[in-house]
Amino acid sequence: QVRLVESGGGLVQAGGSLRLSCAASGRSFSNAGMGWFRQAPWKEREFVAGINWNGGTTYWADSVKGRFTISRDNAKNTVFLQMNSLKPEDTAVYYCAARSFPSASRRPGEYDYWGQGTQVTVSS
Repeated sequence: QVRLVESGGGLVQAGGSLRLSCAASGRSFSNAGMGWFRQAPWKEREFVAGINWNGGTTYWADSVKGRFTISRDNAKNTVFLQMNSLKPEDTAVYYCAARSFPSASRRPGEYDYWGQGTQVTVSS
């Protein structure tokens, strides 16, 4: 059974940092494009960051560019999202996703596997 499990969410003050992890099990994702998405209450799920299979290409949403960094450790089947200079508008449930192609995508519909999400709350 394929599983993606996010961890590292929590409550942090504005300007603080969090590091999210996404651990995959059930199969190797070393050749899969991976992405992070988020969904705030009453809003659609939105792309945050993506990384290709070997970490050589990364993508960010404009809203997080310069503050968030995505990385991966294929030996551990894990993807990370380092979030710095957090803002209240970053508050959302953050989801990890994997697709059956080596490149990442900004479109949630192009991902095949999803985690259950982890809550990130940034207080002002």
